[in-house]
Amino acid sequence: MSTQQQADEIGPGVLSRFTAAVYRFLVLGVFLAVAGAPTLLLWTLLAPAPGNVVWFVAALLPAAPALSAALYAQRAWANEPDLSPARPLFRGLKLNLRDTLAWWAPVLAVATVLSVNVLFAGQVAGGGMLRPVCIVLLVMLAVWSGHLLVVSSFFSFRFRDVLRVAAAEFFLSWKSSIGLLSLLVVAVAAVIVSSEGLLLVLAWAFAAMLWLVVRPVVADITKRFTADD
Repeated sequence: MSTQQQADEIGPGVLSRFTAAVYRFLVLGVFLAVAGAPTLLLWTLLAPAPGNVVWFVAALLPAAPALSAALYAQRAWANEPDLSPARPLFRGLKLNLRDTLAWWAPVLAVATVLSVNVLFAGQVAGGGMLRPVCIVLLVMLAVWSGHLLVVSSFFSFRFRDVLRVAAAEFFLSWKSSIGLLSLLVVAVAAVIVSSEGLLLVLAWAFAAMLWLVVRPVVADITKRFTADD
């Protein structure tokens, strides 16, 4: 089906396009809510104790594949404006699941170690100096993960090149890095002020803002690290 035919399926009117956009993000919201339900369930069952930090971090395993699918779908919706928004979501999940988990699982393992250091730093000598260092490393790891998410969602690089490109974009696309940090702060604040449920309900809005933040990263990677045939 051509782009023109797909546009005709939606219709040229403002109301029809607005309705299509609402429908897309409604589907996105349901998709992210279902993907995030295991995380929310585990967090609800766990007591908020430092000893459970390993399980709190491990519960985030579905997050990156779901966000990868969300990013993939939002670009597909812009290029193929049809009335089947779920197809790009599941296609993105299928295509990117393995590549995303390849870096996301190690990132969660490192995040677990750093989180344990932050929570239990007071119990060891020199912990007062260790805690702020680990907090900074956690923040940097989270922002780097945002760039890793972009690379694994839209490009087919070797694993070590995925790590290198994401590290380069951490500095080259510094405005997007600040944007990723801002989204992280908003997400953490939403959980602290309200609850994890609010973040899950508004996950579609978070994914939409994430796409706006990382679009320049996609363009920069395309320009710097890919070549036309």
